[in-house]
Amino acid sequence: MADLTQTEWSEQLASDDNAVILDVRTEAEVDEGYIPNMKLLDIQNPGAFMEETKEMDASKNYYVYCRSGGRSGQACAILNSLGFNNTFNLMGGFMEWEGETTI
Repeated sequence: MADLTQTEWSEQLASDDNAVILDVRTEAEVDEGYIPNMKLLDIQNPGAFMEETKEMDASKNYYVYCRSGGRSGQACAILNSLGFNNTFNLMGGFMEWEGETTI
């Protein structure tokens, strides 16, 4: 897992052809806005979170965010323990995101 600043995360994501954006917030939080092209994987629903990870491609690069960076860091750690070697946590989370968003 790598903790990346907002700038590092967005720049690396923009040049990564093997990227998957994971939003690990709740559906209610997503309703308030989200980063385009994300896949929702609510970490507060552990059963569904773990089940969904079984369908994910471990060779992809996962850019993970939440509201403030805590849950996404936890999600990256879980993914790493499951063999996902390329996970990138958005420090500061969506609260500090200044890039493109969708509501």
